[in-house]
Amino acid sequence: MAGEVVVDALPYIDQGYDEPGVREAAFALVEEECRRYRPTKNYLEHIPPLNISAFETQIMHNEFERLQNRLPMETISMKRYELPPPPSGKLNELGSWAKCVDNSQAQLEHQAVRILNLQLMMEYCCPAWQRYLQTLQDLEKIASKKLAGLRQALQEVNWQRKSLQTKGGEQLKNLEAKWVALVSHNYEIEQACCMAEEYIARVKQNPQLINTQIPVNTNGS
Repeated sequence: MAGEVVVDALPYIDQGYDEPGVREAAFALVEEECRRYRPTKNYLEHIPPLNISAFETQIMHNEFERLQNRLPMETISMKRYELPPPPSGKLNELGSWAKCVDNSQAQLEHQAVRILNLQLMMEYCCPAWQRYLQTLQDLEKIASKKLAGLRQALQEVNWQRKSLQTKGGEQLKNLEAKWVALVSHNYEIEQACCMAEEYIARVKQNPQLINTQIPVNTNGS
């Protein structure tokens, strides 16, 4: 297949990675490749530009502007919770007192709603919070189970890879030993052939040596 890269490294079998200079040599090769590599295409051109303000609300935008301009934070206005009487010039006007009464009723209703919320919280807050914590615990158990499964799968892959590399390493050692034995045997055969050729050449020059014994290789060939 064109462009296919065959990785022949066997990290569980190969030796010498921890020897001095090997790591530096590998980094030197990587740096050399990086210096020679000049990309001719922008691989990120299909990605739209980053919009850092996509999640900003108007309140956040205003607050960021305030911080950028180093302006103080506005304090909470408590005017809507106040119960001022009518101005001194309108104490005798019925409409001014009606507005004050409406404001008082609104404040009273607001306080009643707050009391109702507190009562509801006292009655339902603890069970709801416990249910929320139980949901978090259930989600944590599910995530932990998935994580354990992924770690188990990763460990099995590593064990399988180690087993395959160990078997492959044994085969490589056996093949290497067989290759060394064959090379040695071929060398011995070449030596025997050379000695036989030398003997034949001497016999041709001196036929009286035909009854002499052919020299035997001391290696047993």
